Amino acid sequence: MAFKNDHYIGYGVYTVSDVSKILKLPYQKVHTWINKYWDGILASELNTPYSVNIASIKTINFHALIEFYILFLLGESGVKTRKVLDAHIELSQLFQTKYPFAQKNIIENINTDGQRIYFNFNDSYLPLDGTKQLNLKFIEIFFKNLEFEEDLLASKFWPMGKKSSIVLDPERQMGQPVIKYTNISPATLYNLYRGGESPDFIAYLYEIDLKSVIDAIDFCKSAA
Repeated sequence: MAFKNDHYIGYGVYTVSDVSKILKLPYQKVHTWINKYWDGILASELNTPYSVNIASIKTINFHALIEFYILFLLGESGVKTRKVLDAHIELSQLFQTKYPFAQKNIIENINTDGQRIYFNFNDSYLPLDGTKQLNLKFIEIFFKNLEFEEDLLASKFWPMGKKSSIVLDPERQMGQPVIKYTNISPATLYNLYRGGESPDFIAYLYEIDLKSVIDAIDFCKSAA
């Protein structure tokens, strides 16, 4: 199966460290999963790369980051990894997409009967054998923090929820966290705050509302 090139501006660029901080997951687990599953099994089965090296640093794009968390939740909930990867491959072929777990009509149809994990497609089921029940609330919460384009692929991710001002938008700053509607990095505001500047002054300096500054501070603290 052939897929278009998706490692250029507009698709986001994230290192292992970025993924670890944004999703609040252990660095070593992120590193292992990307190398073993994305660049190993999935890349081999679908005959397409999932990461690229930029200046010798491994990076993934925005859709791979979204997929990573969905697969992580399924794996951590007891679903056998090979079963999740098999489902990914089958769904990639069925929907002709390299990133099925970043697609709206797939994420919202993840379901469970308490014994198995499955995907519901017009009353047909693609089962995933699990060893314990998946807490679907985690996926539901994650789903609510995503925005989708008309092609149903995720287009934005709000890591602190949509009430926060922090968003990952692949079309802004290579997909790194920014204050919504701007190219301002939360880290820039946080560093000023750590340097002794007040949130009110930072908001005045950057011509943004105070809530955005506070959201940036909270985001950076949580990712530390």
